[in-house]
Amino acid sequence: MTGLSARVDSWLWAVRVFKTRSAATAATRSGHIRVNGDRAKAAQHVKAGDEVRVRIAGFDRILIVRDILSKRVGAIVAVEAYTDISPPLPAPEEVAMLPRRDRGAGRPTKRERRDMEKLRGRTTDELG
Repeated sequence: MTGLSARVDSWLWAVRVFKTRSAATAATRSGHIRVNGDRAKAAQHVKAGDEVRVRIAGFDRILIVRDILSKRVGAIVAVEAYTDISPPLPAPEEVAMLPRRDRGAGRPTKRERRDMEKLRGRTTDELG
């Protein structure tokens, strides 16, 4: 353990969730990172026991911080720094079944949007 807390972007880079620190910072600025349920800023610190949600390629990855790292380490050591409680990714066959809109087709109608959310298993209340 190198310290009591570390910046969230630095920690995500150190545990190899992102290839570069700048990619981790960009994801944080874009709102794809949440710490304990709240949207995180790049300079926000994480400590042991925090829950970090990372949105990558449309799916959430949920990590519980076990060890604080500020320097990038090998993959074997990095995996020991967190507990991954993410739900399993859907099978490629299930992803292929989701309807895709043609590029340039415009915004979906209200009915189309509700149908897409229903297929994804989310309700409009969860989208908030």
